[in-house]
Amino acid sequence: MNNESTNKKDFDLYETVTNRIIELLEAGTVPWKHFANRPLTQPRNAVTKREYNGINYFFLNITAFTKGYSSNEWLTYKQAANLGGNVKKGEKSEIVVFWKFLEKIDKETGEQKRIPMLRYFRVFNVDQCEGLKVRNMPEARDSQAIDAAEAIIAGMPNPPKIVIDNSPRAYFDPQTDAVHMLARERCKTDEQYYSSIFHELVHATGHVSRLDRVLSTDKSTTSYWFEELIAEMGAAMLSAHAGIFQEIEENAAAYCAAWIERLKTDKHMLVKAGGRSRKAVEYILDIKAAEAAEGETAKAA
Repeated sequence: MNNESTNKKDFDLYETVTNRIIELLEAGTVPWKHFANRPLTQPRNAVTKREYNGINYFFLNITAFTKGYSSNEWLTYKQAANLGGNVKKGEKSEIVVFWKFLEKIDKETGEQKRIPMLRYFRVFNVDQCEGLKVRNMPEARDSQAIDAAEAIIAGMPNPPKIVIDNSPRAYFDPQTDAVHMLARERCKTDEQYYSSIFHELVHATGHVSRLDRVLSTDKSTTSYWFEELIAEMGAAMLSAHAGIFQEIEENAAAYCAAWIERLKTDKHMLVKAGGRSRKAVEYILDIKAAEAAEGETAKAA
């Protein structure tokens, strides 16, 4: 197979990915779970190792997500002191609720009754503490780099800075021209890590120094949701290049479905987003430079 046919196949692949997403959207969606919206791990107490469930599960994970805590472990002020540390000045606690049952004799029947009473106590994430003698971090899962995906990231011309930090949030910051990502081993799967970083790299192509798109942070605007469609469709295309598209295509479709509802299910808008995402992918893969190099090779031959 010569280079020309390889390029043609790549371009067909973009269209195939776009059409596949549209097809899945028209057929219905599946529940979408993006890695950044999932808890890091099951929240638990740092001393007793008891897991927090029910409404506490959501309280603690929402706080961990919004604050960018790296640990899934929590403890009381007293527990922190007992571990030889303390809560940092100015840190705010989160409430953990529980039911306490009081035993009481019914005066009329003489039977023993259990009366539930809602109680609560306050906890702090271990990230909010200092000087702890024991610190149990969430266990990282086994992770393996995907060479084809790594090559795409490394080969992007004029790339943004990539910052791997403790926050479970993935995002592109136009002000600093930096992509912030959670470490690969702390994402749900390696495929979702690469899909997410591809999503942010597509956003980065919209920077003024690259393709100069509108990168609105206002979720009430159509431009914001349109850019999200561009990023997710571009991520799907890049995932296809890396050979991991089958792992994430239904999630990508459902992700787009959430945004397409805000765009009033305008298929033309989706197709337009597909065109913009294709340009972003061509930028990341440096298609023009590759074609120029092939042209020079052909002339030399």
